[in-house]
Amino acid sequence: QGQLVESGGGLVQPGGSLRLSCAASGFTLDYYAIGWFRQAPGKEREGVSCISSSDGSTSYADSVKGRFTISRDNAKNTVYLQMNSLKPEDTAVYYCAADRGSWCSGEYDYWGQGTQVTVSS
Repeated sequence: QGQLVESGGGLVQPGGSLRLSCAASGFTLDYYAIGWFRQAPGKEREGVSCISSSDGSTSYADSVKGRFTISRDNAKNTVYLQMNSLKPEDTAVYYCAADRGSWCSGEYDYWGQGTQVTVSS
């Protein structure tokens, strides 16, 4: 049974950085597009970023463009989300999800359990 496990969340001051990891077990991430999502209290889940399974293409929500970077290390079966210049509005539970296709289509085969990111002084 495959699963995804996120890690790297925590408490950080505004302007700080965190790197989230999304590690897969039980399946190979090479063939999956990976999406990062977040959900803040009282708000709907929103897509943050996606990385393709084929050519490494990426996309970002406007709210994080220029501050977040998604990358993948297939040898480690892990996808990362580097988050810089963090703002209080980035506070949320962050999830990763795997789509067995070349892009994040909205139909995900696996979801992680989430990791809390809190940006506060």
